[in-house]
Amino acid sequence: MKSLRFLASEVFLGTLIALLSIFTAYASWQGSVADSNQSEHELSAMQHLNDGNAEYLSANQFIVYDYSMYDGWYTTTDPVYEEYYQSSYSDELRAAIAADETNPFSEEYYESMYASAYAYWDDFDTDSQIAAQWNTRGDELQLVMLIMALGLAFAAWASLLGQESRMRLLFSALAFITFVSGMIAYLAVPTVAG
Repeated sequence: MKSLRFLASEVFLGTLIALLSIFTAYASWQGSVADSNQSEHELSAMQHLNDGNAEYLSANQFIVYDYSMYDGWYTTTDPVYEEYYQSSYSDELRAAIAADETNPFSEEYYESMYASAYAYWDDFDTDSQIAAQWNTRGDELQLVMLIMALGLAFAAWASLLGQESRMRLLFSALAFITFVSGMIAYLAVPTVAG
């Protein structure tokens, strides 16, 4: 028991209180950064989702227009109207006709019409995944902060008791254990790629 009395010393407790305070504040700050980055990526994801939906609706309108122009060209016999209808095709329909006159409304046509929407949705997925990573990091840092704050409370209680008190030794040991646990938890906090 005497060999553990150094845990109750003023120097050890003072150092432990300083370390616990620093790491509690540091975990709190990093948690705030993680929350901020999570919010930033969530907002960016929502913007990409909205833009993708708008592009998808726009592409649908152009597809309907292409169908109308193609049907008009297909049913007319007047060369003037044929030229008008053909000049109104989208670039994607022109490319699809050049690739396959018998099936211009192929899968490739639809892929090219929706390409912009798909790109926005891919960006939405990417930002959502990064936001989820920041969320996980923030949650883990909150746990570190909780452990460190608990250790700080134990150290504070220990410092209020007399040097000879067994409770001081117990609280000091608990503070040290929570500090070590907090450091282990901090080292296990995931990083965010991207």
